[in-house]
Amino acid sequence: MGGLGKILVGLGAALLTLGLGLMLLERWGISLGRLPGDLIFRRKNLVVFFPLGSMVLLSLGGTLLLYLWQRWGR
Repeated sequence: MGGLGKILVGLGAALLTLGLGLMLLERWGISLGRLPGDLIFRRKNLVVFFPLGSMVLLSLGGTLLLYLWQRWGR
């Protein structure tokens, strides 16, 4: 059960960090979905949204978290 507890604490810490990061980004006026690089194409009855900038940011954040998890897990 000790291993499961460590996993749950790690997930909780990751969620806390993610939540605080999103709150800080919003305070600075940066909102996911409205970053530079997010493409929106509008026509009469059609809106196409490509969140490229948001996905790059999420990918970098996830990569950093996984890297830190791997380094501290040893």
